[in-house]
Amino acid sequence: MRQGAPPCVGIFGIGLAAYWPQFAGLRERLEGCQRGIQARLEAMGAEVVSAGLVDTAQAARQAGATLAAARVDLVMLYTATYATSSQVLPVVQVVDAPVVIVNLQPTRTLDYEAMTTGEWLANCSACCVPEIAGAFTRARIPYRTVTGTLLDGDPAWEVLREWLDAAYAVHSLRTARIGFLGHTYPGMLDMYSDFAQVHAQTGAHVEVLEIDDLVERVESADVAAIERKGEEIRGTFDLADAGNDPIAAEITPEIFEWSARVAVGLDRLVEDFELDGLTYYYRGVGGNIAERVAAGLIVGNSLLTARGVPASGEGDLKTNIGMLLLDRLDSGGSYTEFYALDFDNEFILMGHDGPGHLAIAEGRPVARALQLYHGKAGAGLSIEMKVRLGPVTILGVTQTADGRLKLIAAEGESIAGPTFKIGNTNSRIRFLSGPTAFFDAWCAHGPTHHVALGIGRQLSRVRKIADLLGVELAAVE
Repeated sequence: MRQGAPPCVGIFGIGLAAYWPQFAGLRERLEGCQRGIQARLEAMGAEVVSAGLVDTAQAARQAGATLAAARVDLVMLYTATYATSSQVLPVVQVVDAPVVIVNLQPTRTLDYEAMTTGEWLANCSACCVPEIAGAFTRARIPYRTVTGTLLDGDPAWEVLREWLDAAYAVHSLRTARIGFLGHTYPGMLDMYSDFAQVHAQTGAHVEVLEIDDLVERVESADVAAIERKGEEIRGTFDLADAGNDPIAAEITPEIFEWSARVAVGLDRLVEDFELDGLTYYYRGVGGNIAERVAAGLIVGNSLLTARGVPASGEGDLKTNIGMLLLDRLDSGGSYTEFYALDFDNEFILMGHDGPGHLAIAEGRPVARALQLYHGKAGAGLSIEMKVRLGPVTILGVTQTADGRLKLIAAEGESIAGPTFKIGNTNSRIRFLSGPTAFFDAWCAHGPTHHVALGIGRQLSRVRKIADLLGVELAAVE
């Protein structure tokens, strides 16, 4: 289920006022086509604001005012028939939103022998597109084109759906409240983030949280809520025996109850601060309450991530942004890093200690008790899962030397085979170019060492997200 409000899409069609007295019924026919497009967009989940069919420069100014007042996330310009570019420019100049030129012809081919001028004008959607593109270029207005037909099954409709999906993901990010609990893992320079730059470049709000905000909610969790959370955990995870790893342990009632209690506190934290995402790390000292709470976060944060509130460990705010974007594409987005390269079997093992996106797990995830977390303080329940077999996409969010956010993405395949049983998420991911070439190509783009791992082939949508956000995208094969 999608989180939050749908994307708000503004649409206006164009035509030439001089045509209407010359060709009876032409305007009404084109308006009917535009209503059909609007209905399709609404069926795809968009909130549509229509500025009607614009046929003069004067009408363009009113259309621009209508769409600007609605604060639309995306503008779709339907080239119903020929119109001059002077009827288009005034609209988009006052609307602060990306523009997609929708060039959809009513038919795939024309009856050339029987063609009339009026019928041709009803089908000449493409005629003004180059003119508009030229005018937009000179006015420094970015644009995109989608060309096809109005017919069911035309590939153009899937492209438009991708634009809506991307607009939804970007809208979700721009309106998100992301909690930052504690601090970044000390020394991980790739992950240090400038909160002001995140606000400026994404529109998201970073809510800085104290460990005490969570400790208070954990300590005040009521017994009934803890019991309900325990039932949820048992219904979600297989509870593992200690296994072969020397740092693993049996799941005692005390360990289980503590994870349930912390998960209840997390739920309250998310509710009280109205969070859409959470990135966190806190070490604590000598087994104090802060250390114990931080060590108990993994199960609760996995449950949060599965329901659309992505949680990233080690204070990695940038990867949390990537997780949120993939989640809003219904792709999941599990917190992940590169574990090892398998040169014999041509795959990369990818995973992480900490939370996983349970909604995209292959089979039931496993909860395993650990006596210690490698490189971190404390002990408690951790999660094992692998990402669903089949096509996957990884999305990294990094920064350039001048501080600009940058996306890095690749498509691969989650393949079957044994993985670690050490209380971590881990999956076998195969990329087309093989582990050696792929890994070198990925690292050439200055990544952070974490990525969001999602299901499905999402690169086409991610390209559109990067376009709408105005950030660089590096696609690695």
